[in-house]
Amino acid sequence: MIPPGLMISAPASGTGKTTLMLGLLAAFRAKGVEVQPFKSGPDYIDPAFHTAASGRASYNIDSWSMEAARIDGLVGNAQGADLILAEGSMGLFDGVAIQGASGNGASADIAANMGWPVVLVLDVSGAAQSVAATALGFKMMRPDVTLAGVVLNRVASPRHEALVRVGMEQAGIKVLGVLPRRSEVTLPERHLGLVQAGEQENLAEVLADAASFVAEHVDMDALRAAAEGARANIAPALKITPPGQRIALAQDNAFAFVYPHLLAGWRAAGAEVIPFSPLRDEAPDSSADICWLPGGYPELHAGTLAAAETFRSGMRTFAETNPVHGECGGYMALGAGLVDKEGNRHEMLGLLGLETSFAKRKFHLGYRRATLNAAIPGAGSGAQLRGHEFHYATILQEPDTPLAKITDSNGLTVPETGTYRRTAGGGQVSGTFFHLIAEGA
Repeated sequence: MIPPGLMISAPASGTGKTTLMLGLLAAFRAKGVEVQPFKSGPDYIDPAFHTAASGRASYNIDSWSMEAARIDGLVGNAQGADLILAEGSMGLFDGVAIQGASGNGASADIAANMGWPVVLVLDVSGAAQSVAATALGFKMMRPDVTLAGVVLNRVASPRHEALVRVGMEQAGIKVLGVLPRRSEVTLPERHLGLVQAGEQENLAEVLADAASFVAEHVDMDALRAAAEGARANIAPALKITPPGQRIALAQDNAFAFVYPHLLAGWRAAGAEVIPFSPLRDEAPDSSADICWLPGGYPELHAGTLAAAETFRSGMRTFAETNPVHGECGGYMALGAGLVDKEGNRHEMLGLLGLETSFAKRKFHLGYRRATLNAAIPGAGSGAQLRGHEFHYATILQEPDTPLAKITDSNGLTVPETGTYRRTAGGGQVSGTFFHLIAEGA
């Protein structure tokens, strides 16, 4: 049986969703409650924190890029849990203008389709009774979305709390928790958002602190009782066409951004994932069929990567006779050079001619639809893919053969096509700036 669930959402980013989500996951776990976490939207950092806090693998579910059947299959991983908690992205109703595979990417789509009521996190700093008007608007916006209640965040004092509660009572909205102002629970950030879970040396302490903070200030019994959407058994439908039978996967703090559902899908289809660490100067396993370099922060480790001779020579040898594919940061590492934010150029693998710069920053963000001009590992020429792009790198040159026709969520052509190059020994090196989420037009 799939357990009931809740969507943890907010009117906007930066209101405290992640702090509440992690605190709830860790606090319920401490009480012996098995919670299955999900992340609505294309964020690839939060699921690692969810997994650390809950002890269960967290998966992205996204209505723009995933068909309803794929989302159902991922939710099927909640079998055996007592409760589902899904963390929203941006504001509850924020999505793109044009419908995608099963919605417009808004967290509200997932909440409605799964029957999960919404717990709305409200930043009440600088307001009192007026906050209730915001909550009431969210309650009324979509008839197919149920508001379970609100958690008030950044409450200044007992008097402030009392005033906000008056407004909520007048609006008929239940208050499930009140979080006082406190800076110690916030997680460090950098230009792409939260620092990765693997980089948090004191992550256990952070999660324990968040758990005690949330348990003290949130009515967890009432919150759990508000969960709905229990469904009959859904078999996990995780199989995804893998890029190869044996996949050499770069995995460390420079290359960590790969969606958990992809790895699970490859393994469910029978593929073997063989991790290696470029930062530890490791080469891909020579017995692998393909090599996949995920996104990450190569710009923060460019000097180390440039000096990693075993990694560099191993990659070049592997690419002579085997396919290699890189996404975003992985694509940059496959290129000829990377200029860091201080303006220093670092030599990359040189398997493609791409040159990128973080000294000249340009923000790239949004869903992407790709039609491949050439095959890549796991997808043939002409295949249509859906993904997401999020980076600040500027392209100085991208001289190789364009890999795909890329459009954004509005159908407008995106100039960053990705590129590919065939090697003399029969291999192929390819890369894109977007992270693959799912196949489909």
